[in-house]
Amino acid sequence: MISVASVSKPEIQFHYDLSTLFYRLLWGSHIHHGLWEGDETPEVAQLNLTDTLAGLSGVKAGDRVIDVGCGMGGSSFRLAKRYGAEVTGITLSPVQRLWAGAAARMEGVSGQVTFRRADAEAVEFEKQSTDLVWSIECTEHLFDKPAFFQRAASWLKPGGRMAICAWLAGPQADKPEGAEQVRRVCEGFLCPSLGSADDYVCWMQSAGLVAEPVRDWTDRVTETWEICRRRVQQTRVRWLARVIDRQTTQFLDDFTTILEAYRSGAMSYGCFIARKPEAISKTTSPAAQS
Repeated sequence: MISVASVSKPEIQFHYDLSTLFYRLLWGSHIHHGLWEGDETPEVAQLNLTDTLAGLSGVKAGDRVIDVGCGMGGSSFRLAKRYGAEVTGITLSPVQRLWAGAAARMEGVSGQVTFRRADAEAVEFEKQSTDLVWSIECTEHLFDKPAFFQRAASWLKPGGRMAICAWLAGPQADKPEGAEQVRRVCEGFLCPSLGSADDYVCWMQSAGLVAEPVRDWTDRVTETWEICRRRVQQTRVRWLARVIDRQTTQFLDDFTTILEAYRSGAMSYGCFIARKPEAISKTTSPAAQS
């Protein structure tokens, strides 16, 4: 795992309070990568990532889902409308919570989806109350990732699932140049650390979950940053950022940083599915066995 000491939680909140508008203008309602099969539009690719993860995790009608790092609510709405899930979304940003709550009413799913402004590293849910813990590109912002997985696993019912998509320290991150690229991404995108695929599997297993083989989607998501970089160049959004906040301007400029990190192998993108073992059935008594 590669860590940086320059990131703080208030900075992360401020970033999303301020940058949500830029995410919406540049990319849409989903604050996550697209997953490409061919020549889909970005909007279709974003839905493809959500739907593919939903299929792998087996979301079904009536499932209780916690969407960790829900952003503007894009994935929460999809899980509710297409799959019939009941979703609680949590975000560190009060701006995102207000945005998602208003959008839920417009989408007609306010009865199925609720949003809370909460710190994922401190929020409490009832133990064994949840069918699915879902998180797309949020765990990068957590300071104590192993502790989060321990807590999140406790929320799951026996047989419950965890579905995670995450930016990762890639195979070239153990080399000086690759490690420096990852550090620049962490600083530019306010990630206290980036774990490797092996780290994530270890954290899940240590939390008592059974992890499936990791799915590497790097080649299928990298186009996200090519498109975003091109949109910054073709629009006046960078000018708007410069007027509002210098740090947001640097954030837009760092689209090139993350694109280069993916291309060099310093970073990769992984999909993780893990399951909580079913409750152990009671053994038959010695009298019943005789």
